Amino acid sequence: MEKLGEENKQEKAHCLILPFPIQGHINPMLQFAKRLLPNQIKITLVLTHKIAKTTQFSSNSISLETISNGYDDDDDGSPPERDIKVYLARFKEVGSRTLKEVVHRMRDSGRPVDCIVYDPFLPWVLEVSKELGLLAAAFFTQSCAVDHIYHQVYKGDLKVPLSGDEILIPGLPPLKPEDMPSFVYVLGSYPPLFEMVVDQFRDLEKADWVIDYMAKSSPVKAIGPTIPSMYLDKRLSDDREYGLSVYKPITGVCMEWLNERQPESVIYVSFGSLAELGEQQMEELAWGLRLSNKHFLWVVRSSEESKLPKDFAQVTSEKGLIVSWCPQLEVLAHEAICCFITHSGWNSTLEALSLGVPMVAMPQWTDQSTNSKFVMDIWKMGVRARVDDKGLVSRETIAHCIREVVEGESGQEIKKNATKWKALAREAMGEGGSSEKNILEFVSSLIGSSNSSPMIPKENVEMNPN
Repeated sequence: MEKLGEENKQEKAHCLILPFPIQGHINPMLQFAKRLLPNQIKITLVLTHKIAKTTQFSSNSISLETISNGYDDDDDGSPPERDIKVYLARFKEVGSRTLKEVVHRMRDSGRPVDCIVYDPFLPWVLEVSKELGLLAAAFFTQSCAVDHIYHQVYKGDLKVPLSGDEILIPGLPPLKPEDMPSFVYVLGSYPPLFEMVVDQFRDLEKADWVIDYMAKSSPVKAIGPTIPSMYLDKRLSDDREYGLSVYKPITGVCMEWLNERQPESVIYVSFGSLAELGEQQMEELAWGLRLSNKHFLWVVRSSEESKLPKDFAQVTSEKGLIVSWCPQLEVLAHEAICCFITHSGWNSTLEALSLGVPMVAMPQWTDQSTNSKFVMDIWKMGVRARVDDKGLVSRETIAHCIREVVEGESGQEIKKNATKWKALAREAMGEGGSSEKNILEFVSSLIGSSNSSPMIPKENVEMNPN
């Protein structure tokens, strides 16, 4: 990546990076931060006290500061789902105060902050930024399409509950109700979370930049995919992993097992760090993998192991390996992988797209159904496994989807498209690519703003980690 002012190594601006405290939001913001480092931007990652204690974070270039979410003494400091509204209110109250303390402490120690890059799941950070006279950049961590849908709901242009068999939204392909984010499709399923995703847009016009995906409907600049450089443009030589993990990967076992498999012979299965399958669905997935007669590497978190069919691991030991966590990027990049069965979380989707791995999408909730729509019908990089009248994806459907992607008539087109999107992802992040140009524009604007007077004219530059 081109470096601004390479002859002067002195840091020219200081950004705080403040994500919502879950893995899927931390990783893309952390990757964006790494792209700023070569351009003399000092980076400080801000996590909650508990997340900082319970995750593994290591970086020689990025500093770490912590704030409180008001639940520091809880088991893991994560959002208690049934009390999410109370949690968010408490986080705003305590987080605002402790964030101000961090900014003041850094200023007093000679490390003044110029800008806060914040997750709009925490809209109060914008209020704090403006109160302290700092620049603010909103970083949306979901896809452009999903953010666009939520924005339409926020503005009142998309009425909920939904009506009709087809939803037409400017800038998006025609969508069926089940293609919409679950909070919109099943209105009332998670009221506080619905309120949170829509509330991301509150007072957003006061932000100095918006880092997001909505280029067709807003002046947004794309700045991704936000995955480690060594899996894309390879220009940040030490950037091989995100640098932060909630779970410890079983790296040696996974990679040794894959090394013993033939090229394009293994189905990789993972539903991320949060999604939970019901016991019946876990059973259908297990026997669907067995029915496919393919080798498989299946990530089943320790908290989910009890849902596996009895003796399944032993019965399928010749074909499959089940682990509690694995180094997903390394796995997806391995020549033995031919297909990824995924919940279609946005980070997993981007990783598969960037590494050219065909997908079988099994969305569970939130944005995953919309991501699946794009995987199957827009990018044509896989298929969506449809649920039956019991709300389950049957073992027969799972086996059929695997065969369709790996060896079916559409398999060749899917592989061709996977190769195309892999090349486009690398091109965007490469030298002179669209994302690199947009990152450099952000850096140039940030440096210019941080060196100007406190009364900074709004630029309304909007960008995207995609």
